[in-house]
Amino acid sequence: MNEQEDSGDVTDEMPELSELDDEVWCDWDDDDQSGEQLQVRCLFCERLFSSAQDTFSHCTVEHQFDITQTVHKYGLDCYGYIKLVNFIRITNPSAESFKSILGQVPWDKEEYMKPSSVDDPLLQFDVDEIWERMEGQPCLSEQVDGGSQAQAAHFRCLQGAEKRAEDAEAAVERIMGDFEKMRQYVQDFVINADARTGTSTTNTVADLREDEDSVYFSSYGHYGIHEEMLKDKVRTESYRDFMYCNPHIFKDKVILDVGCGTGILSMFAAKAGAKHVIGVDQSEIIYQAMDIVRENELDGVVTLIRGRIEDVDLPVDKVDIIISEWMGYFLLFESMLDSVIYARDKYLIEDGAVYPDICTISLVAVGDSKKHDERVAFWDDVYGFKMSCMKKAVIPEAVVEVLNPDTLISELCVIKTIDCNTVGISDLDFTSEFSLKITEDHECVAISGHFDILFEKNCSNKVTFSTGPRSTETHWKQTVFLLEQPVSVKKGDVLQGKIACCKNRKDPRSLIITISINNTKQTYSLQ
Repeated sequence: MNEQEDSGDVTDEMPELSELDDEVWCDWDDDDQSGEQLQVRCLFCERLFSSAQDTFSHCTVEHQFDITQTVHKYGLDCYGYIKLVNFIRITNPSAESFKSILGQVPWDKEEYMKPSSVDDPLLQFDVDEIWERMEGQPCLSEQVDGGSQAQAAHFRCLQGAEKRAEDAEAAVERIMGDFEKMRQYVQDFVINADARTGTSTTNTVADLREDEDSVYFSSYGHYGIHEEMLKDKVRTESYRDFMYCNPHIFKDKVILDVGCGTGILSMFAAKAGAKHVIGVDQSEIIYQAMDIVRENELDGVVTLIRGRIEDVDLPVDKVDIIISEWMGYFLLFESMLDSVIYARDKYLIEDGAVYPDICTISLVAVGDSKKHDERVAFWDDVYGFKMSCMKKAVIPEAVVEVLNPDTLISELCVIKTIDCNTVGISDLDFTSEFSLKITEDHECVAISGHFDILFEKNCSNKVTFSTGPRSTETHWKQTVFLLEQPVSVKKGDVLQGKIACCKNRKDPRSLIITISINNTKQTYSLQ
């Protein structure tokens, strides 16, 4: 989809406002001639007009916002039109911002049914007039004997409400039916799993497929997550320094920001000299990002689109640079790198670049006996009772926390290096041997993982940051894998092991990690 198409340029198929002047607006305007002079305020400025016709004509000429095209493009009924008008009155968007809306429209919320002013004349306008005149059908108001235009509009809204109620009731019935089928399905599996397959009930239930996408993207609509990320100075200032200190990479380039969130990286890129920045995000935070971009007067450079990068159509065929803050716990949790790889393969020019470009995952041995006692040994004696079976539930849960660097008892070992410009999705499931050189006599009670990020390609000023326990704390912290049985080690020893990391087959955004040390194997989940 090109930019012209996105702006709703369908004038070849639809009549101009001038052609509708005498037909669409005349009846509505006539209703108000008997009273005092109308004062209809423009949708985008403070100009006042004496009719809806003049108001909408002004919006078309002065603000390039054509109500006819907008109604047609988004298929607005009377409810949709009312929400649109109230959305504009309440949020004060620029007319230009409507060209960058793709996917779900920002005014489709019940809160916009409540007007900012009950006396707004534009709320009385009957949007069905546009549809009926374009289709060459008689107005519904002409079919209602003795009915006024307002009564006809009200009748149409009631018809729409009844239809929506019927559709909603049918949808609820379908959902409840599906839910009952799933409940019975799960119950049958739980009751009969052991008898049928010999596998544990826990494993059988865990094998039921769940779609986590809606929950995942919904979580990023909460402001607290974005506040935490923005306040992470290591993260945010590293991206800023990379762009501001390497403006030659961004000057006059087209940039794609995958998972743009509040738009901070998109705005960094714009300030670094980019010609056009396209930010894509599936969560509702994109609407705040649009306001943020406008507030900083960057809407002429930054275009924001709501949707999954795999589903949306960009206003360009190719981009020069892809930027993204895709990293999760243990680097690969959340699997957002998959989306970056998709965007790279589809949109990046041949000699373009993805940033950050190099990422590494490292392991280190932990000798914090107190931590092991609190989380593992605790279950051996709970107020005089043995609860050692609880270890089987506690240990497989990887712990995300900040480690005290004084508890580290080995040198680091890099187990995985990722080049974002060449990596494939299949490379993200991996197995690696590791060797941890012990630095002091102790008991190894856990293995900790973290990642380092590098901005290197074509950079005259390279930028790096680490999420390791010896570096400044970040919101990613460290990922700790507790051992059920501590391993005694001495300074100079080399603790040999093997780690396997893969996506959870039933929840691809989570990870399954298996660590083997001293002929013992433990599987962990990160979810």
